[in-house]
Amino acid sequence: MKSFFIGNMEVKIPIIQGGMGVGISLSGLASAVANAGGVGVISCAGIGLLYPRAKGGYAEKCIVGLMEEIRKAREKTKGIIGVNIMVALSNYADMVRTSVKEKIDVIFAGAGLPLDLPSFLTSDSKTKLVPIVSSSRAAKVICSKWSNNYGYLPDAIVVEGPKAGGHLGFKKEQLTDDNYALEMLIPEVVSVATSYEKEKHIPVVAAGGISTGEDISRFIRLGASAVQMGSIFVTTEECDASRRFKEVYINSNPEDIQIIESPVGMPGRAINGEFIKRVKEGLTKPLSCPFHCIKTCDYTKSPYCIIKALYNAAKGNMSKGYAFAGANAFLAKKISSVKEIFESLKMEFMSATQG
Repeated sequence: MKSFFIGNMEVKIPIIQGGMGVGISLSGLASAVANAGGVGVISCAGIGLLYPRAKGGYAEKCIVGLMEEIRKAREKTKGIIGVNIMVALSNYADMVRTSVKEKIDVIFAGAGLPLDLPSFLTSDSKTKLVPIVSSSRAAKVICSKWSNNYGYLPDAIVVEGPKAGGHLGFKKEQLTDDNYALEMLIPEVVSVATSYEKEKHIPVVAAGGISTGEDISRFIRLGASAVQMGSIFVTTEECDASRRFKEVYINSNPEDIQIIESPVGMPGRAINGEFIKRVKEGLTKPLSCPFHCIKTCDYTKSPYCIIKALYNAAKGNMSKGYAFAGANAFLAKKISSVKEIFESLKMEFMSATQG
């Protein structure tokens, strides 16, 4: 596998670990991926729940939690560490400012258009900025706005297709429409990135449903410089989720992976289970909202609190939560190490490339 650059940072293995919340990809998983030569990513979503003893309210706990996870990751690796920050988070600005202050290597921002992201950089910042998009139109808008308003272009662009896990930037009917397949999106976004080549080289990263070395080879042939992979790293020893959460992946079948309606107003991909069945039967209802974590979530109209559900699942309480997962999450058959995953992907990639 060929290395690629995010700004002036060389990524030895062209694999970015997707940010997975709540509490799935923290310092443990991120540092292991970074040590393997990829980009390890800490998810900011709901991170304050993981630090209940920190001072202050939920917003303050999130800041403390993010600082702590970045510090822990730095202690375990000299590799490249990023953070994933959803634009839809109510504390989006806090998370970006904290990341820049802590000199994180890369910020990946999606679940909305991060049109003001460059405004958070300071004169001495070395943090790279990478938007996550689901269309060439979104890529074009971001490049134009950033260039015109801040004289800055993305250091890379992640293109997340309809087979991704978690919240999806597509309408439900688009998820099975071949016109929106990642194979169609990558060349379109590469074209947008190439139009800025005289000003800056912008690598394009393919994401969503990528699970084998053969997949990596295919998307690199389509013009991507790298891939982002999430689900494949859930069933690793280093993943920060509980063993029970990992076993949900291992025990899943293709038919278990479903599209659900999230309280935040977007379709999501998750593994079916007891909690989701109860939601469908109308047996869940949040009593209050102490977090106000997502801008678009109205708890008075929501069937459940998504941040609590994801937190419960990460801790192994599957009766009160569920696991977000990519379309191919059912392929996981055992718990491996991150190093073993990388070695397997390299072999598959080599076989596909030579074949």
